[in-house]
Amino acid sequence: MDFAGAYSSGNLAYLLKGFAVTLEVAFVAIVLSFLIGCILGILRYAKIPILSPIVALVVEITRNLPLILIIFFTYFALPEVGMKMSVTAAAISALTVFESAMIAEIVRGGLNAIPKGQIEAARSSGLKYIQTLWYIILPQALKKMIPPLVSQFISLLKDTSLAIIIALPELLHNAKGIYNGEGGSKYIIPILLMAAFMYFVVNYLLSILARRLEKRLDPDRSAAKQLVNTTENLL
Repeated sequence: MDFAGAYSSGNLAYLLKGFAVTLEVAFVAIVLSFLIGCILGILRYAKIPILSPIVALVVEITRNLPLILIIFFTYFALPEVGMKMSVTAAAISALTVFESAMIAEIVRGGLNAIPKGQIEAARSSGLKYIQTLWYIILPQALKKMIPPLVSQFISLLKDTSLAIIIALPELLHNAKGIYNGEGGSKYIIPILLMAAFMYFVVNYLLSILARRLEKRLDPDRSAAKQLVNTTENLL
């Protein structure tokens, strides 16, 4: 192992360049999948005749497909029907499709966790269904969705590494380029350790952000959870 050679300024700059692509793809996919996933989750929750069952079918099919298959399909199959995309656009599209389905289920679960009595009370007070959903149900549901949503976003960030199969110049792609180069096997462990460290830092920061958001939005629940954890430690 040659840590000094592996961590040369040129190699680190190349790794950071790949990590910048990873973060860019992950950020765009997170934003798009969150928006689309929220819409799909609400449509499933609303139980609209014909539309909701169709959405449910699409979500279930997508959730049960391997992400790597969706990436292959987006990059290699779609050009056969005239939908050619760059490698970055293909990676973002595939991640967005897959993660939207996962987030749709999180949103639906969060909405279902709100007692039905609140909907009935809001409707009886004169609010329309959309107003009830927007002003009463969604704000409460979002608090419950924070932990699973952040967990899904962390998974999305890690899943960007699968785009190495279509030569997206992300972190692992560049890491592979370094240890397949002149450094050879001496660079494999140092370079992969550095890549792992980069993933860990960003994902750990995301988990800290999630905990702070949860405390700010739902302090009672966070305090209760902390009390339970303390009691379990004492026991």
